[in-house]
Amino acid sequence: MVRLVWPGWWLGLLVGVGTPVAAQANVAPPRIELRENYPNPFFPTTTIPFLIAQEVCARGHQPVVSLKIYNVLVQVVAVPVLEKDTTVRLDGIRLRCGEHRARWDGTVLDGERDATPGVYYYQLTVDGERFTRKMIVQRRVTSRR
Repeated sequence: MVRLVWPGWWLGLLVGVGTPVAAQANVAPPRIELRENYPNPFFPTTTIPFLIAQEVCARGHQPVVSLKIYNVLVQVVAVPVLEKDTTVRLDGIRLRCGEHRARWDGTVLDGERDATPGVYYYQLTVDGERFTRKMIVQRRVTSRR
Protein backbone atom coordinates (compact mmCIF):
# COMPACT_ATOMS: atom_id res chain seq x y z
CA MET A 1 0.00 0.00 0.00
CA VAL A 2 1.42 3.35 -1.04
CA ARG A 3 0.71 6.47 0.98
CA LEU A 4 0.95 9.93 -0.45
CA VAL A 5 2.76 12.46 1.72
CA TRP A 6 2.82 15.21 -0.87
CA PRO A 7 -0.18 17.21 0.41
CA GLY A 8 1.36 17.58 3.88
CA TRP A 9 4.73 18.52 2.43
CA TRP A 10 3.25 21.26 0.23
CA LEU A 11 1.17 22.62 3.08
CA GLY A 12 4.30 22.87 5.25
CA LEU A 13 6.05 24.82 2.51
CA LEU A 14 3.19 27.24 2.04
CA VAL A 15 2.37 27.89 5.68
CA GLY A 16 5.54 27.37 7.72
CA VAL A 17 8.20 29.12 5.71
CA GLY A 18 8.55 32.90 5.45
CA THR A 19 10.45 34.69 2.75
CA PRO A 20 14.17 35.36 3.30
CA VAL A 21 13.57 39.09 2.83
CA ALA A 22 11.04 39.17 5.67
CA ALA A 23 13.48 37.35 7.96
CA GLN A 24 16.23 39.85 7.21
CA ALA A 25 14.02 42.90 7.78
CA ASN A 26 14.03 42.40 11.57
CA VAL A 27 17.82 42.22 11.93
CA ALA A 28 19.17 45.02 14.12
CA PRO A 29 22.30 46.86 12.99
CA PRO A 30 25.47 45.71 14.75
CA ARG A 31 26.46 47.55 17.93
CA ILE A 32 30.13 46.92 17.25
CA GLU A 33 31.59 46.34 13.82
CA LEU A 34 35.14 45.19 13.13
CA ARG A 35 35.83 45.89 9.48
CA GLU A 36 38.38 44.38 7.11
CA ASN A 37 41.86 45.81 7.27
CA TYR A 38 43.23 47.55 4.21
CA PRO A 39 45.27 46.85 2.28
CA ASN A 40 44.98 43.10 2.72
CA PRO A 41 47.42 41.42 2.03
CA PHE A 42 49.81 44.11 3.15
CA PHE A 43 53.43 45.12 3.69
CA PRO A 44 54.62 47.03 5.69
CA THR A 45 51.57 48.76 7.32
CA THR A 46 47.82 48.23 7.46
CA THR A 47 44.79 50.12 8.75
CA ILE A 48 42.08 48.39 10.80
CA PRO A 49 38.76 50.28 10.90
CA PHE A 50 36.09 49.59 13.52
CA LEU A 51 32.83 51.13 14.66
CA ILE A 52 31.30 51.40 18.13
CA ALA A 53 27.62 52.37 17.81
CA GLN A 54 26.18 55.24 19.85
CA GLU A 55 23.87 52.91 21.77
CA VAL A 56 26.93 51.36 23.46
CA CYS A 57 27.70 54.75 25.00
CA ALA A 58 24.27 55.33 26.52
CA ARG A 59 24.24 57.51 29.65
CA GLY A 60 27.87 58.61 29.16
CA HIS A 61 29.39 55.12 29.21
CA GLN A 62 32.81 54.84 27.54
CA PRO A 63 33.61 51.22 26.67
CA VAL A 64 36.95 49.56 27.42
CA VAL A 65 38.58 48.67 24.09
CA SER A 66 41.51 46.45 23.13
CA LEU A 67 42.79 45.44 19.71
CA LYS A 68 45.45 42.75 19.46
CA ILE A 69 47.19 40.93 16.63
CA TYR A 70 47.65 37.16 16.99
CA ASN A 71 49.67 34.64 14.99
CA VAL A 72 48.29 31.21 14.02
CA LEU A 73 49.55 29.81 17.35
CA VAL A 74 47.26 32.32 19.11
CA GLN A 75 50.19 34.24 20.56
CA VAL A 76 49.90 38.02 20.87
CA VAL A 77 52.23 39.49 18.28
CA ALA A 78 51.37 43.19 18.41
CA VAL A 79 49.03 45.86 19.75
CA PRO A 80 48.13 48.50 17.13
CA VAL A 81 47.90 52.23 17.82
CA LEU A 82 45.08 54.66 17.11
CA GLU A 83 45.60 56.30 13.75
CA LYS A 84 44.73 59.79 15.00
CA ASP A 85 46.99 59.51 18.07
CA THR A 86 49.92 57.17 17.47
CA THR A 87 51.00 57.33 21.11
CA VAL A 88 47.84 55.48 22.23
CA ARG A 89 48.07 51.69 22.05
CA LEU A 90 44.73 49.94 21.92
CA ASP A 91 45.17 47.90 25.07
CA GLY A 92 42.41 48.33 27.63
CA ILE A 93 41.68 52.00 26.91
CA ARG A 94 38.37 53.84 27.10
CA LEU A 95 37.12 55.16 23.77
CA ARG A 96 34.17 57.28 22.73
CA CYS A 97 31.62 55.76 20.41
CA GLY A 98 31.98 56.34 16.68
CA GLU A 99 34.27 55.28 13.87
CA HIS A 100 37.91 54.60 14.68
CA ARG A 101 40.96 53.41 12.78
CA ALA A 102 43.94 51.59 14.16
CA ARG A 103 47.30 51.26 12.43
CA TRP A 104 49.74 48.37 12.64
CA ASP A 105 53.22 48.97 11.25
CA GLY A 106 53.91 45.23 10.82
CA THR A 107 56.41 45.01 13.65
CA VAL A 108 56.14 42.58 16.55
CA LEU A 109 55.81 43.62 20.21
CA ASP A 110 59.52 44.25 20.75
CA GLY A 111 59.42 46.72 17.84
CA GLU A 112 62.78 45.53 16.54
CA ARG A 113 61.69 43.16 13.79
CA ASP A 114 58.97 42.78 11.20
CA ALA A 115 56.27 40.15 11.48
CA THR A 116 56.92 36.98 9.51
CA PRO A 117 54.87 36.75 6.30
CA GLY A 118 51.73 34.67 6.75
CA VAL A 119 48.24 34.64 8.23
CA TYR A 120 47.44 36.69 11.32
CA TYR A 121 44.24 37.39 13.25
CA TYR A 122 43.18 40.68 14.75
CA GLN A 123 40.74 40.71 17.63
CA LEU A 124 38.75 43.66 18.87
CA THR A 125 37.45 43.44 22.44
CA VAL A 126 34.82 45.97 23.54
CA ASP A 127 33.57 45.61 27.13
CA GLY A 128 34.39 41.89 26.99
CA GLU A 129 32.73 41.19 23.61
CA ARG A 130 35.20 39.82 21.07
CA PHE A 131 35.25 40.21 17.29
CA THR A 132 37.93 38.55 15.14
CA ARG A 133 39.05 38.78 11.50
CA LYS A 134 41.91 37.42 9.43
CA MET A 135 44.67 39.28 7.55
CA ILE A 136 47.76 38.38 5.57
CA VAL A 137 51.25 39.83 5.89
CA GLN A 138 53.25 39.45 2.68
CA ARG A 139 56.89 39.86 1.82
CA ARG A 140 58.19 42.92 0.10
CA VAL A 141 58.27 42.27 -3.62
CA THR A 142 61.66 42.99 -5.13
CA SER A 143 62.21 43.38 -8.83
CA ARG A 144 64.66 41.09 -10.59
CA ARG A 145 66.99 42.32 -13.26
